[in-house]
Amino acid sequence: MSKTILVVDDSGTFRQVANLALSKAGYTVIEAVDGRDACSKLSAPKLDLIICDVNMPHMDGIEFAKRAKASAHKFTPILMITTESRAELKAEGKAAGVRGWIVKPFQPSQLLDAVNKLCS
Repeated sequence: MSKTILVVDDSGTFRQVANLALSKAGYTVIEAVDGRDACSKLSAPKLDLIICDVNMPHMDGIEFAKRAKASAHKFTPILMITTESRAELKAEGKAAGVRGWIVKPFQPSQLLDAVNKLCS
């Protein structure tokens, strides 16, 4: 059975690239355009991983991570993929329940390595 990943990013290009790489690797992908949109997708019965950007309109990734962890998905791992590399932001993410952090730009192999580790 394929694992389901929620990809949350306001960049359509990023969502397309992530969806392609993850689908080719056998994952089912659900897309959301920002944190608020992603909250509406938390009703999905089973999410195996959430991949999220930090900087988005309406609700940023850290706030979304807090809401996801307060939902039925409190044990779902969250991977941030962002241009942000500041230590204090990473610490804030970790406190919100984020398990991994990849700085853009990155190689698709980096994404798949992290996804495979977090989904195993």
